[in-house]
Amino acid sequence: MANTMRWRYGDTNPVMLPVADSTVIEIGDLVYQAGGSARPASMLADLGTEAANQEAFHDGFVGVAMQASPDGSADPIRVATSGVFEFDCLSMTADVGDLIGVDEDGGGTELLNQVVAKVATANLAVGRCAKRINPAGTKALVEIVSTVMRGGPQVMA
Repeated sequence: MANTMRWRYGDTNPVMLPVADSTVIEIGDLVYQAGGSARPASMLADLGTEAANQEAFHDGFVGVAMQASPDGSADPIRVATSGVFEFDCLSMTADVGDLIGVDEDGGGTELLNQVVAKVATANLAVGRCAKRINPAGTKALVEIVSTVMRGGPQVMA
């Protein structure tokens, strides 16, 4: 995917994360932390099921890349840990507050860097739907919440 500024509104509370020089990150990528470095969702090793992949990503989720890191660059990048972002999604309906996680490719082998889907439980989510989608749509406004910096999506009381 091309660099796409997905931020729409709200405080982003950014952090700076280093990036390995062989890692490519584009603006708008959902980013997790491994070994102290930022990585896009697609770099997460396949754990066999979409739910297992989503949960592992949730556990290391930092936020959304606000800067790109081309191949060969080891400069730190700014990552938003909160805010409302517009992501692509497969056609779906959602209500405000529905849990949203990173989606997996059609082959079931890797997560997608800039595509989201509804998920069933908070341990799979990176945020919540911020605008109702009905009738079905292919764009979702998602209020992201970094697991690493902010404790991630919480179960409703």
